[in-house]
Amino acid sequence: MAGNGVASIGECMLELSGQTGPNWRMGFAGDTFNTLWALHALSGDRPATYVSAFGDDPFSQGQIGFFAENGIGIGSSPVIPGARPGLYAITLTGAERSFTYWRSDAAARQLASDPKALSKNLENQSLVYFSGITLAILDDAARATLLAAVAKARAAGSLIAFDPNYRPRLWRRREDAQAAIVEALAATDIALPTFPDEQMLFGDETPRATADRLGKLVGEVVVKNGESPALIAGKGTRHDVPAIHVAAAVDTTGAGDSFNGGYLAARLAGHEPVEAARRGHRVAAAVVQVRGALAPFGTLRAAFDG
Repeated sequence: MAGNGVASIGECMLELSGQTGPNWRMGFAGDTFNTLWALHALSGDRPATYVSAFGDDPFSQGQIGFFAENGIGIGSSPVIPGARPGLYAITLTGAERSFTYWRSDAAARQLASDPKALSKNLENQSLVYFSGITLAILDDAARATLLAAVAKARAAGSLIAFDPNYRPRLWRRREDAQAAIVEALAATDIALPTFPDEQMLFGDETPRATADRLGKLVGEVVVKNGESPALIAGKGTRHDVPAIHVAAAVDTTGAGDSFNGGYLAARLAGHEPVEAARRGHRVAAAVVQVRGALAPFGTLRAAFDG
């Protein structure tokens, strides 16, 4: 029987944002961490665990300390001597962002190096969340270990949520990404794809085509599509839920991740999918009005509650 906690699996990096001349603001972010940040802010007293692998350098120690200060633990995630976190920088053109990465030897690539610790981290969780980026940073053997641990958690009663989050530069071949993502979807209860990603990876012509394809594997599908409506599909129904246009957007980094956090928090609180999507849109709209991927907890809660 699953417990009360929430766990998110993946890579949290050092984030450089808010460039002013030669100076940058440093923080911590990454797709699955961004989602857990919002989910934790919006889920009351649920224990939150970020499942990854970490280095022992000062930046890794600062990262783990930042998590703890904000009520997020790392469970039994390995701390690997000599390893260090990945790094990315956000470059903005208006509110739209581009990224430069330094992550090829990041500690997070070893998150499945201890299968027993990985499985322990997923025990007694009400929800386990991961993404296509989580899959992409692992080699084939580690990916198989991860998916086995996720399937075990699901069999024990955890709800499994997955965002395919396709990033071509992280995969050797498009076919590798397709195969790994389809395998992950087979162990998923809630899928949270983004239509342009699915169009690029699978050639879907419309969000409905994405929902129909994923619906053969997953009971609940939420197709995000930027400022266009999100398509909610499940139990033979389809609903479009309009997004919220933000005229004064500052930085769109983390918008989709934060939508996921808001949506999942609402579902855990007992809201139906359409209402959960409305709350997810409100959370995403709040996030694009701050710099960087993480908005203050109070900002997220105010948006979620409407």
